[in-house]
Amino acid sequence: MIRQTKPQALVLEKLYAHYRHPTTAYILGEARGVICLASARENIPFFEYAATRVKKAIVGAGLASKYQVQQVVAGILGLKTLPKYTDVSDALALAIAHSYISKALAYRA
Repeated sequence: MIRQTKPQALVLEKLYAHYRHPTTAYILGEARGVICLASARENIPFFEYAATRVKKAIVGAGLASKYQVQQVVAGILGLKTLPKYTDVSDALALAIAHSYISKALAYRA
């Protein structure tokens, strides 16, 4: 998929896993490792942001709800309906936030 789409960057949300669910943390760690490896092999810059930073960049509040994020993402992208799954809106929010954050950093330089 990376070779077909040729992304300019790979962006992930920083890992957060509750201590009561160690198996989930393990599975997420494996998936993140594969993504980091693919990023390195293809020489694609890799970025990660905390969920609160993404929400602040998108909604303006780091403690925004998933529904608020969905609404703002749909508005930014001109979607007529909200993404069906919050994972989709979270991924779109990560991409949008990265765009905003990287432009802000470039502007400061």
